[in-house]
Amino acid sequence: MLNFRLITLIQGKGCKIKFYSTVLNTEVLTQQIKNFEDIPGPVRLPLLGNALHYKLGIFKISDYHNVLRNLHEKYGPVVRQDIGKRTVIHAFDPDDVKNVLNSDGKTPIVPPLQETTKIYREKRELSPGLGNTNGDEWYRLRKAVQKMMLRPNEVHHYLPFVDTVAQSFVEKIESSLDLSRTSSDLRDLVAKWSLESAGIVCFERRLGALDKNEEWAGAMVDANRAIFTLGGHLKHALPVFKYIMTPKWRKFLEAEDFFYSHASRVISESVQHISDLQKSGNLKDGQYSFITYLLSREELSLKDVFIITQSLFGDGLSTTTPSFMFNLYCIAKHPDIQTRIFHEIKEIVPSNGAITVAMINQLRLLKAAVKETFRLYPNGTEISRITQNDLIIGNYRVPKGTHVDLNQFVLFRSPKYFQNPDEYIPDRWLREDQGDDILATHPFLMIPFGHGTRMCAGRRFAEQDMYTALTRILQKYRLELTNPNEEMEQVYQTLLFPKNPLKIRFIMR
Repeated sequence: MLNFRLITLIQGKGCKIKFYSTVLNTEVLTQQIKNFEDIPGPVRLPLLGNALHYKLGIFKISDYHNVLRNLHEKYGPVVRQDIGKRTVIHAFDPDDVKNVLNSDGKTPIVPPLQETTKIYREKRELSPGLGNTNGDEWYRLRKAVQKMMLRPNEVHHYLPFVDTVAQSFVEKIESSLDLSRTSSDLRDLVAKWSLESAGIVCFERRLGALDKNEEWAGAMVDANRAIFTLGGHLKHALPVFKYIMTPKWRKFLEAEDFFYSHASRVISESVQHISDLQKSGNLKDGQYSFITYLLSREELSLKDVFIITQSLFGDGLSTTTPSFMFNLYCIAKHPDIQTRIFHEIKEIVPSNGAITVAMINQLRLLKAAVKETFRLYPNGTEISRITQNDLIIGNYRVPKGTHVDLNQFVLFRSPKYFQNPDEYIPDRWLREDQGDDILATHPFLMIPFGHGTRMCAGRRFAEQDMYTALTRILQKYRLELTNPNEEMEQVYQTLLFPKNPLKIRFIMR
């Protein structure tokens, strides 16, 4: 293996074209590098591209993650896909992922995960938000929020708050169980916990999503689900909705309007309350630290403050919620590992005392279990970039300005990278137990929260929420699947969710 920063190809007299690459096998240097037009993929039709495959049901949008697996199996490590005039290059090999991400530069260019949400915010003259901007505008927002959202000490400040919500979550689980000790609406219950936990971080007050305001919280959960489901369908359809009011686009706008208006109301109330406390001299140091920090940043407009707060408040409904459910499933399905995690928790965390950061740091097996769940059941299908340089991806020239989706999740169950890839083995992530499990040594394969400066800004909040809630649940309950032989399936809704209701028995310890 040789490392190269730059390759110069000679084409014609005096014509030099530069392609940047971070990792190249020596084999590639001896092979003829192919043109962009040679990248394999499904048959493309004029104007339609591959869109007809989705329209006719050859590719199912709800099964998009398996579509990607099939594309990889059929066409190899680099695949081209076109939806109308939009071209996407899928890269599956982790060395190509490394190549693309290492060419990011100071300000990586990222196509929006939800183009529909970006369009909505533009139409409503809202701030596009951190995830929908690039270049200097993105850098401005990122720099403004990085102290509050990305530094561990700032996130750890909220641990006592999220712990109180986690304990309320356990109480709500208990009250929701039927005679067989099973909860029939676990997805909605987990989503309401996520909403309440995000609310206490953003606003430092309880919103009642787990009790008095359950109906409101349920409507917010439903609106968020519609946003992600409809957004996923519109992403893979011809962009007719950009020009005429289609039924799906109308429903999408209604869901966005509902969620944004209600979230904005809560944010407005908090901003006004903070202002009143400041005027009366009653605002204490460290109180309402998330919003007061954002409001103190001169580079942030009030629009920016609203959309950043809304993003942290609502994003967990589509990210933390499915990830948490996948964790409950894996733990319930593997009672031997569940027992080991329980004993680890029992030794470290008092059942009637507070959870501290030091305690969470010692929960090595629990953290390894969460990471292993991310491998078996990722909640996203790609990391996306717009290339800023001409690149060699695989053995193909890919010009600057190309949309590249890095789909390394397809390889999470590959025997090339994992021993026993279909088995749930958290110990593979405990350093002394890795052995020959070579996946753990490749830094550009297991990166569920993204990479570099465009890593998910809410990562530390999400992980803290999951570790805390899982700890509180396992302290009180032994988890059992009502049908131990039923395998978890996923459905694509912009992100990946459990396809069927998750039915677990919560048995008192």
